[in-house]
Amino acid sequence: MSQTTLLALQGLSCMHCTQRVKHALESCRDVEQAEVSMHYAKVTGDAPSSALIAAVANAGYQANLASGSAAKTEPLTDATSSLPDAQPAVSSSLPATDNNNDDDVQLLLNGLSCASCVSKVQHALLTVPGVEQARVNLAERSALVTGTADPQALVTAVEKAGFSAEMIHDETERRTRQQQTARDKMKRFSWQAALGLALGMPLLAWGLFGGSMSLTPETQRPWLVVGIITLAVMVFAGGHFYRNAGRALMNGSATMDTLVALGTAAAWLYSISVNMWPDFFPLAARHLYYEASAMIIGLINLGQALEQRARQRSSQALERLMDLTPPTARLVTDNGERFIPLAEVQLGMRLRLTTGDRVPVDGEIVQGDVWLDEAMLTGEAVPQQRSVGDTVYAGTVVDNGSVLFRADAIGSKTTLARITKLVRQAQSSKPEIGQLADRISAIFVPAVVVVALISATLWYFFGPQPPWGYTLVIATTVLIIACPCALGLATPMSIIAGVGRAAEFGVLVRDADALQQASQLDTLVFDKTGTLTAGRPQVVEILTFNQVSEHQALSWAAALEQGSHHPLGRAIVERAAGQTLPQVEQFRTLRSAGISGEVGGVKLLLGNAALLQQHQIALDQLEVQIHSQAECGVTPVLLAADGEPAALFAIRDPLRSDSVEALQRLHQQGYQLVMMTGDNPLTANAIAKEIGIDRVIAGVLPEGKVAAIKQLQAKGQRVAMIGDGINDAPALAQADVGIAMGGGSDIAIETAAMTLMRHSLHGVADALELSKATLRNMKQNLFGAFIYNTLGIPIAAGVLYPLIGTLLSPVVAGAAMALSSITIVSNANRLLRFKPKGEPFQGEK
Repeated sequence: MSQTTLLALQGLSCMHCTQRVKHALESCRDVEQAEVSMHYAKVTGDAPSSALIAAVANAGYQANLASGSAAKTEPLTDATSSLPDAQPAVSSSLPATDNNNDDDVQLLLNGLSCASCVSKVQHALLTVPGVEQARVNLAERSALVTGTADPQALVTAVEKAGFSAEMIHDETERRTRQQQTARDKMKRFSWQAALGLALGMPLLAWGLFGGSMSLTPETQRPWLVVGIITLAVMVFAGGHFYRNAGRALMNGSATMDTLVALGTAAAWLYSISVNMWPDFFPLAARHLYYEASAMIIGLINLGQALEQRARQRSSQALERLMDLTPPTARLVTDNGERFIPLAEVQLGMRLRLTTGDRVPVDGEIVQGDVWLDEAMLTGEAVPQQRSVGDTVYAGTVVDNGSVLFRADAIGSKTTLARITKLVRQAQSSKPEIGQLADRISAIFVPAVVVVALISATLWYFFGPQPPWGYTLVIATTVLIIACPCALGLATPMSIIAGVGRAAEFGVLVRDADALQQASQLDTLVFDKTGTLTAGRPQVVEILTFNQVSEHQALSWAAALEQGSHHPLGRAIVERAAGQTLPQVEQFRTLRSAGISGEVGGVKLLLGNAALLQQHQIALDQLEVQIHSQAECGVTPVLLAADGEPAALFAIRDPLRSDSVEALQRLHQQGYQLVMMTGDNPLTANAIAKEIGIDRVIAGVLPEGKVAAIKQLQAKGQRVAMIGDGINDAPALAQADVGIAMGGGSDIAIETAAMTLMRHSLHGVADALELSKATLRNMKQNLFGAFIYNTLGIPIAAGVLYPLIGTLLSPVVAGAAMALSSITIVSNANRLLRFKPKGEPFQGEK
């Protein structure tokens, strides 16, 4: 009999998270079913709890056995059960982010040098009570921690792990500190590189152009002076390698600095020993390696300086978002207008905008009209008109006009701040492919030390004479060339560049895994209303029957639809604007069919044909009109009065202006396009034919959308759902990738893995192209890093010696190691210049 295991979950923040954990659990062997909510998972099957916990961890979250898990048999509340089904969609022209993330803490880290460091810090942070999730980013030397942990406890945990950390709450101060730290590191790495190379290059040139690097009685004193100078260079230019290696050793771990410290120290100690006690070494073993220690330190510092410069370029997209906020705002008071610092703006203040101004905070216009350029936030190049009652967003620019507006969201609550936060979170996340690199890196450094020892031992006992010289070269070269810097940077650099570039395209990515999933899609499912169409249906024609006038029919229908939030109902009310509407009695909502009520003693029914047929109302005289309207893509809404047909309202939701062109792009990219709608099949097929949809799933209720997605997935298809409404949220969570239209409901946006900030389906094509480019870039980086280490270590160990008769120099190994990191970062930065095929990105001018 199958057992039931109840897991307590941590780190989940949205329905996309629950779906990801559900997929991870159901992929485990011997799992029959998994039900997942935000805080718990109930798993049925024979899989051991350790395997389940590991599966959740691999998905990027934390889990542990809930008390009494074996006895838990009651069903969990479904993750979608909290979705409102009777409330209107709350629209916002730009997306909101998770409400839970106000407790995020960002730490600036020092001492990180490779993926092993990342693993060590992340593990240390996760052990702090109250931490739900910890994301450590090697590329930005930062950590993003979610939960209720004491900030000081987080800093202490990082310090105990052998690194240093500082926490800054103010965003401006944090950014200034991060930029200052980057500049300081650039300067330090540059002069340290210059110092190391200033000594190492002359020594290397001396050896290459005929000078002897072996000790003789005549050269003992000059070489001793060189050895002392080399030691000074190692201390001043490479002291950070030895300090970091020492801290790591005290904490029982090994990092890239460990390998550099071991290699350079071994070369110097061997050389100074030969220099001071030459009689203990055979004549052939009196070779000196001072140039190796100096050159390796110089080259690695040079590589880190160049890498630091390239990493700053990768964060340009996020920096540009942060630069959109002006430093001051124009405050309007009874005594006139004056400029105040942005930090002093308070809720409710009245602020003035004029032509050329950048909006400082979010707010509502209370006076005037203005044209706003929202390109940097939405990707829309054409300025949009805003007037009284409309919302303005921080970061947008006044193209023309002047308005007075009220500050409604300031600081971290503005849309721009939330977008910036979401981008930073996504840049700190890891896709599944990146987690593989982390697992390898966690054991890589200790494995390299073992390989170096084994290689050195083999060369000492079986290599040519003198054994000590060859042993030292082999051990040092293996340690230096195997540094896993490139491996640790491979995926973070691609993610930072890819997510940042996506933000410039008006695409917000919730986490890096969404990019990987999006690159593997083959089927795109579109909700019709508000996604393919403008979401503003209009009454295009009214047909009346049985001596009912058009005015009377419209008055009855609009009275029934008063206060309705259904798009078709709003269309009827808008058509009746200006009319005095009668009072409705005995009003009832008939689920998924229509509404009923009584006006002046007349019993009314308003809805689809099925509703009237259920009430035995003959539709013979309407069938021709219903059919012809549906064939044209028009939705017929029927009105009956006292059991007789009274009117047919022909309602059409116009297509988005770019729907056809965007869908053609997606066809060219090879996707199957599916439209899912509650409309009748005839109307749905007419619209599908007009815009080039491959398949139609019509007449589905909200709960039927999830079933339709599951059916497609059961056939092996990788499915994306594109929608905007509350009723799309469960389907967005069920799909492999959910893509929400930015003007949709908040719950749809928070459920989706991606959000389009601009109201254009070209954003879907842009997002999918960029996801493929980002994953391709990740694979290139990982392939390069793995190939570098796979080939480099055997060559450093001397496998080519029987063929070419020489060994790889430790200096060449140091140069190759530095070059590998620079190559990885440079390749990732190619994403910053990515442009989609087809429709040009409108945000660039």
